Amino acid sequence: MKLVIDEERCKGCNLCTMVCPYRIFRPGTRANRKGILVPELDRPERCTNCRLNRLYGRTLCGICQLTCPDQAISWVDEKPYEPVRMEVEY
Repeated sequence: MKLVIDEERCKGCNLCTMVCPYRIFRPGTRANRKGILVPELDRPERCTNCRLNRLYGRTLCGICQLTCPDQAISWVDEKPYEPVRMEVEY
């Protein structure tokens, strides 16, 4: 699974950048069509709970998704054989 930010729903509050324990978000630098600076994913491979969910049966962290007031953050299934990069920090 991979993390996706819906640019149409996001209002640029940056709560996700503050609550993520893996620090995978950074404040946006590019405005969407509404003129809102949507947060960007900064090395999303650090979010090991997302990436290793299927492999190890881990529960998704989900703090960013729970905190987002606009429900603009979601996980989508990756395509089969899509290259995946992971970083495990300990």
